[in-house]
Amino acid sequence: MRTVQGEGPSLGRHCAFVRLGGCNLGCTWCDTPYTWDWTGAGDSGTAWDPRAELHAMPWRDVAERLRAFRVPLVVVSGGEPLNQQRRLVPLLRDLNASGHAVEIETNGTVMPSPEVSETVRFNVSPKLAHSGEPEGRRIVPDALAALAVLPGTAFKFVCQRPEDLDEVAELTRYLGGAPVWIMPAARSRDELDRTLASLGDAVVARGWNLTTRLHIAVWGNRRGI
Repeated sequence: MRTVQGEGPSLGRHCAFVRLGGCNLGCTWCDTPYTWDWTGAGDSGTAWDPRAELHAMPWRDVAERLRAFRVPLVVVSGGEPLNQQRRLVPLLRDLNASGHAVEIETNGTVMPSPEVSETVRFNVSPKLAHSGEPEGRRIVPDALAALAVLPGTAFKFVCQRPEDLDEVAELTRYLGGAPVWIMPAARSRDELDRTLASLGDAVVARGWNLTTRLHIAVWGNRRGI
């Protein structure tokens, strides 16, 4: 789909998204449960049907569709894209050859392969305790450290309240000085405004970057944006 990047260092850039299915985590507040939640484990309680939500497609067909959008940036998201990173390699190389910049959104629990790392920039979003996942599943120090040293990597943390920033501070020991972005947890414009305002002063005081979630500010909780 063609849209704009809603978060982080590429906020507002014209882009196309490739959204993959499947995730190795199950965050209760996930805003894309239709990519992985086949049992209703999330807080919506909806069990999505993978036969309706997931559509297999040869990578060459995906590349052709993306080129037709005529955008400079492609964002690969999920679910967790690095669960399928070997399958992504030919698509990523093709996009590089056609002049596209590529970003991968990842939860930071999967070690990136050299073949993928050489073709993309990573937006890493480690999950905090409010995700409902135990720390041993959501925080993989070796994977975070490997991602942190790659050129252009940025770390984005979803925060619900200022107290969450203490947890982020603890995790920065794995990030090697890579830039940190804080973004508000929100599913509506009102929630976005409230949470962003509550975080702003504390984020600035810590010297981190602050990002809104532009897709929610513009389109609310509409799917397919």
